Amino acid sequence: MKLRPLLSLLLCAALLLPGCSPQSDPASSQDGSSSSAQGGNASGETVPFALAIYPDYTLHPVLAENRANLTLAPLLYEPLFQLDEQFQPQNVLCQSYSVSEDGLTWTFLLRSGVTFSDGTPLTGTVTADALNLARQEGSRYAQRLASVVSITGDEGSVTMVLSRPNRSLPALLDIPIALTNTQRPAGTGPYVLTETEEGLSLTARSGWWQNKTLPAQELPLREMRKADDQLSAFSSGDVGLVDVDLMGTNAMGYSGSYETWDYATTTLLYLGFNTQSGLCTDPQARRALPLAIDRDSIAQTDYARHAVAAALPVHPNSPLYNEELAQSVSYNPEQLVAQLEELNVPRRDLVLLVNSENTAKLSAAQRIVYQLDAAGVPVTLKPLPFEEFTAALQAGSFDLYLGEVVLTADFDLTALLSSDGALNYGRWQDSQFPALLTAFLQASDSTREGAAYTLYNYLCQQMPIAPICFKNASVLTQWGRLSGLSPVRGNVFYQLENWTIS
Repeated sequence: MKLRPLLSLLLCAALLLPGCSPQSDPASSQDGSSSSAQGGNASGETVPFALAIYPDYTLHPVLAENRANLTLAPLLYEPLFQLDEQFQPQNVLCQSYSVSEDGLTWTFLLRSGVTFSDGTPLTGTVTADALNLARQEGSRYAQRLASVVSITGDEGSVTMVLSRPNRSLPALLDIPIALTNTQRPAGTGPYVLTETEEGLSLTARSGWWQNKTLPAQELPLREMRKADDQLSAFSSGDVGLVDVDLMGTNAMGYSGSYETWDYATTTLLYLGFNTQSGLCTDPQARRALPLAIDRDSIAQTDYARHAVAAALPVHPNSPLYNEELAQSVSYNPEQLVAQLEELNVPRRDLVLLVNSENTAKLSAAQRIVYQLDAAGVPVTLKPLPFEEFTAALQAGSFDLYLGEVVLTADFDLTALLSSDGALNYGRWQDSQFPALLTAFLQASDSTREGAAYTLYNYLCQQMPIAPICFKNASVLTQWGRLSGLSPVRGNVFYQLENWTIS
């Protein structure tokens, strides 16, 4: 989604509930030229299209935490699979794969002839080493690989053994493969990091296996030292692109004339219920209350269109999202009033917790309170700083809470809804859910949509949480400098061959 330029926007860092995935961890055609990334300003002066780098921090795509450095990763490194706009895995370094009948053992055949930028061949052994590093504590990917028992490799393949079946494993393997665990390891991507007297830059590789046309032979890098250096560099035009979370926490103001390119993420905003005490112990009450929530108004107003409304715990871009089922539990205040009369709800205020440090969440919570109150359900909003908010969740001191979680791309709900899930703050206990979730995770490509419908239909009946929307992340670019962008989660340079740099 491309939006009009803004003179000033609120930029924030993502705030996650404890135990959430650390993931950050979504064209027009180009003319086929492969020139340097140069442009001109109003005075005719040559202005290169440059990207930001923090050289004092690691560039390793698995161990890095600096967002600017992670933004560069897809230019240097490639994964076994790349997720597309619908969160479907597309083969990259993986040529093909097979899975055992029990769904526990996977074998991935690697593409032949692929080399790292230093000439080292891509092998199964090297790939297994990279993925085993991703499993270790401190890695951005450790949580999503928690069910992996072992990873081994040989000359041309990688074998992974799981502790539980997951037929959507490829969707979890958009993990960049680096050659070593050094600060600036070699990768198999289209560019290589070079350093001259003039500074750091990314230079197009002559031996890149994909051999696609690139928008520039060289991309200069602007070295940043302090946290807000990128802010001033982008505002002045010295940096041409930044990847940001516009609806996160800790606002920073960017200025200048720029374009905004949104891309879908798996970050879910939802309304949680205390299922162990009070009104929300009754599934009928839990089904009724979300009928008051106008999800579209939250996504478009409180999240400034940097979110997409969702009534199911799967992104609407996914083929697993069933629109008819979603509509059955969507905004319907008249039906809510009728159900409340049938329930004979006691007239006491419900307590809704929200993290007070995030402006968008606080605004969304206030809207939910207003909408519930208008339907005859009095609610007291209780904004709390993050630490107090999480403490209250763990203590069960709430009726409702506004939560946020980063789901993995297989949309596994184990941590959020299983009886021992780290994020199951509502303490929902259910005897049928584990079997339905297992069937969903074990389903083949041909049966997955049916298994998803069965699972989501059951959740709509029990309503342990009420999904509200999935957040977008955003790429900001200097106005008029780029065309052809189609960013996706984890790769703002997706389909780079379609870019044109002016």
